[in-house]
Amino acid sequence: MKIAILEGLSVGEDMVFTPFQNLGEVVIYPKTSAEEMPARVEDADIIVANKLPMDEETLKEARNLKLICLTATGINNLDREYLKKRGIAACNVPAYSTNAVAQHTFALLFYVWEKLRYYDEYVKSGEYTRAGAFSCFPERFYELSGKTWGIIGLGAIGRKVAQIAQAFDCRVICYSASGGRYDSPYEQVDFDTILRESDILSIHAPLNAYTENLIDAEALGKMKNTAVLVNVARGPIVEQEALYTALTENWIAGAALDVLKVEPMAPDNPLAKIRDSRKLVITPHMAWAPVETRFRCVNEVVKNIEAFLEGKERNRVC
Repeated sequence: MKIAILEGLSVGEDMVFTPFQNLGEVVIYPKTSAEEMPARVEDADIIVANKLPMDEETLKEARNLKLICLTATGINNLDREYLKKRGIAACNVPAYSTNAVAQHTFALLFYVWEKLRYYDEYVKSGEYTRAGAFSCFPERFYELSGKTWGIIGLGAIGRKVAQIAQAFDCRVICYSASGGRYDSPYEQVDFDTILRESDILSIHAPLNAYTENLIDAEALGKMKNTAVLVNVARGPIVEQEALYTALTENWIAGAALDVLKVEPMAPDNPLAKIRDSRKLVITPHMAWAPVETRFRCVNEVVKNIEAFLEGKERNRVC
């Protein structure tokens, strides 16, 4: 079997790919563009990739291709109809980053919620050494206890966030963009209600026809002006231009993002103009990426390939 690892750097420079050597002939590319992809996969039996589009344009020369393994949970880059027509199997890695993304959700929230950059810089600037008081609180912040935490997308990560939010004595409500019913103890509400009542609104939903541009100007206009929006799901769920307006015109109090519509960040992204970390923090799509999580992800890909070679189905999405 010839295995082409197309986006090696997407799982980190410290990643070890040795386990793949036991499965076949391995070629590792640190990065691959969609334009480079056809030539690199033309004789591959198995592709390991992350964000690259998997469709007729990129795979038409891959005459031997039998399996695509994603180093990710999301599958919106797969043209599943085309893969089915070609008889190409595909696997993802579900639930490997649940704890990591939930952890980062709260890291982002607290950075904005408690104005941590402001207070860190207050100390490091020397202002605290010149202060006449042992404490300092010109930037107001609030307890989470008693606040309403709204969750869009109550999958594994959403449920983990809900559990932690409850530990802070938050009221948890949830919303399903697809209209499905959750089997959970949390109150499920309609879209207007979750927008209107949430003090913190966090997004943990997949990107699909129901969620793309879900948080637009109309939605942001219905939120509390004291609310904080957290998106650790997919960038296109939130309209960036609308969020820029909401933040600069104080429709909402703040936002914390780990994902953007275009990644890496596009130079013309309006959110790049907001320098005030009390209103906005953006991290570079790394909520999923603690060391243990990345190595777990790659190990799961190895297991997916092993199962495929043994004629078993494991984490199949196509």
